[in-house]
Amino acid sequence: MKKTGLINSGISAAIAGMGHTDSITVCDSGLPIPQNVQRIDLALVKGIPTFIETVEAVLLELKVEEIVIAEEFEIASPAVCASLLEAVEKSNGKVKITKIAHEDFKRLSETSKAIIRTGEFTPYANVILKSGVVF
Repeated sequence: MKKTGLINSGISAAIAGMGHTDSITVCDSGLPIPQNVQRIDLALVKGIPTFIETVEAVLLELKVEEIVIAEEFEIASPAVCASLLEAVEKSNGKVKITKIAHEDFKRLSETSKAIIRTGEFTPYANVILKSGVVF
């Protein structure tokens, strides 16, 4: 049994298998997840687990050099978006932030190694985390 860090085997394995610039997506309960991408479904009921809790857990083990969010996220859900940016900076320092249209975000998420679905019901609470390197 692991002593520290993530205990979810699916998330831990997905992160361990990532290389530089590979990506993993953390999403709200409504983002469509393509059949060809590994689905790690954590959603229990509305709001559990939250998007931010899940992102913070992933950031315990993943070095991030860039995040991708939908342009609509900042407008529709400014508090959750601000919490995301704060969590990423606290964990990784300054990272590149790319904002794209939500429809483009959905297409880009198809290239993720895995998509982690949360119980979040906040509009556009989705992020693509691109892996950095630790050296």
